[in-house]
This record gives sequence, structure tokens and C-alpha cells, in this order.
Amino acid sequence: MTIALIDYNAGNIRSATKALEHVIARTGNGEHVVVTQDPDVVAKADRVVLPGDGAFADCRHNLDAIDGMVEAINDTIDRRGRPFFGICVGMQLLATRGVEHRVTPGLGRIAGEVRAVEPSDPALKVPHMGWNTLRATGNHPLLRDIATGPEGWHAYFLHGYHLVAENPDDVIAVADYGGPVTSIVATGTIAGTQFHPEKSQRLGLKLLENFLAWKP
Repeated sequence: MTIALIDYNAGNIRSATKALEHVIARTGNGEHVVVTQDPDVVAKADRVVLPGDGAFADCRHNLDAIDGMVEAINDTIDRRGRPFFGICVGMQLLATRGVEHRVTPGLGRIAGEVRAVEPSDPALKVPHMGWNTLRATGNHPLLRDIATGPEGWHAYFLHGYHLVAENPDDVIAVADYGGPVTSIVATGTIAGTQFHPEKSQRLGLKLLENFLAWKP
């Protein structure tokens, strides 16, 4: 089984690759990770991962700059129904649009808008950076055997914006940072995390393991 990790000069590719390879080595299901800028590889992959660091508009620009990549992503989801996973800005790009610096269309996979994190407590700084537990808001295979709640496992965040979904059912976990911050989204064959699973130790590795086992 091939896992295509899209390299569009907008993500921490090395860390994501190492985390996926670590999970594969532990679970032993025969998957292999291919880091690629080739839309044909993405279109034929069994699973696709889209990372992303930086500003929403810049990441969308970089994705559009690879001829045929957005079309390959759409084909992966719409025609082939393959599991698709976005990380950080890669997850945000699933939204209808982002408003960081200017309005930029997203991939339109999850109805909603990527807006600034605005904690109710003025002492909380933005960007939101550091470790937080998660509160599950839905029951989903990606959360299998992951401890959530105040005494749960911790995820690593580094972001100033988050996806505000129109449909609450598309959000399956939030973090508390002066109010709820969207942390995991999922609908159909697509999912994504605002935090970095590749940097989230036990929680992140278990989440990636669940993604590789997920059969939507």
C-alpha cells in the first residue's frame, strides 16, 4: 500500500515521513511512504497526506503551482474514495476559505472558514504554541484508543488560525485555549489535524496508526 506524502514546499516533510515510517515499522502492514510532487503518484496512491506550515494563502499558492496537483487530490477523494489526511495548514486547506491576510479559497471539502484564534483570556498568547489535551466531540475511528479529556494525552500545536466549521459534526475533537480550538476534523474519507501528529509523541503516533488502519 502506497502512502503519498505531498511535497509542495509548504510542510515539515522530513518529520512527517519519519513518523509515518515509524508507525509502519511498528505495525508491520507493508505500507511504504512516497514523498512526491507528481500528481500521477498522488492519484494512484492508496492514502494521501497533505502537510503544511506557514500562511494559508502561501500554502494554497504553492499547491496550485504544481500543475495538476489539486485535480489529483480531487480525483483521490471523489473518484477513488481514498483516505486523505491533512496536517496543520494542510488541514486548514480543506476549508471553504481562509482569511489570513486576505481571503483565499480553500479546497472546499469542509464547509467553513479558517479564522484567527481569539482566546477569551487576554493572557493567552497567539500563536497558540505548546501542548494541549483534546476533548472528543464525536466518535470516530481516528480516536480509537486515544486518551482524551483533561487527563488525556497531549498534542503539540503551533498556529494562529483554526478551521471554524459550519457543521459541528465535521469537528471530532477540540482543544481548550481560552475557548474551543478545532483540533481534528473528519468527514467522509477525509480528515485532518490542526496539531502536528509527527511532533505529538504517543498521541500523534497512535493517530497516524489509526489513519493507516482507517477504512472509511
